[in-house]
Amino acid sequence: MRRLFLASYFAEIAKSLTDFAGDELAGKHVAFIPTASVVEKMAFYVKEDKQALEKLGLVVDELEISTATPQEIKDTIANSDICFVTGGNVFFLLQELKRTGADELLIEQINKGKLYIGSSAGSAITCPDIEYLKYMDNPAKAPNLEGDYSAMSIVDFHVVPHATNFPFKGSAKRVIDEYSGKLDLRVISNNQVITIQGDEERTLTVEKSPRFGRKSERFGK
Repeated sequence: MRRLFLASYFAEIAKSLTDFAGDELAGKHVAFIPTASVVEKMAFYVKEDKQALEKLGLVVDELEISTATPQEIKDTIANSDICFVTGGNVFFLLQELKRTGADELLIEQINKGKLYIGSSAGSAITCPDIEYLKYMDNPAKAPNLEGDYSAMSIVDFHVVPHATNFPFKGSAKRVIDEYSGKLDLRVISNNQVITIQGDEERTLTVEKSPRFGRKSERFGK
C-alpha cells in the first residue's frame, strides 16, 4: 500500500506526520535527500526540515544523491524506514535522480509500502512530469535532462506548492493560469499537505505551528 505525505513546506506541518504515520516514529531511520537544494542560494528550509524530523525522534541519515556512490545510494534508501526528499530546484533534483538511478530505487520502495515524505520539489517529483513548474524553478540548472521532464509518476496529478506564499505566489499563479485546464493540479500552501494511503487521498490544512511560525515567515505567511 502506497503511503505518501506530500507537503509544500514540511517544517510547518511536521506535527501532523505522527497522526498520519499511525505508529511510533521514534528511533526510525529517514533517508534524507537534500539534493534539490544544492543549486539554490537559499536553503534554510533543509535545516528546518531536518530539525523537525529529529524533534519527532527520527534518526536522519543524510544522502546527497549528487555526490554519493551508487552503493551508498542503494544501501541508504533500502535500509531506511522512511524516505524524505526536500525542496529546492525540482529540475536539478530530477536530473540527479535519473542520472544515479535513485528514482527507480525510490519508486521500488514506495511500491513496497515504505513511507515517502516530500517537501516542495520533493513532492512535485512524484508527479508524471515537472515541465509545468518552469515558472517556479529554473530548468537551465538541469541541462542533462535535455527537455525530458518526465518524473516518477507515483501520483497521477501535479502538485503546485507555495501557492499563497511569498516569494512563489506570483509564479504559482502563472502555473495555475496556464495549466489548470490542461493538468490535474493539486494546489497547496505552506500549511497544507496531501496524504495518500493506498487509494485514499486527502488534502489537510494544518494550524500554524508556534515552533516554526516565526521562521516560516521567510516563506511568506
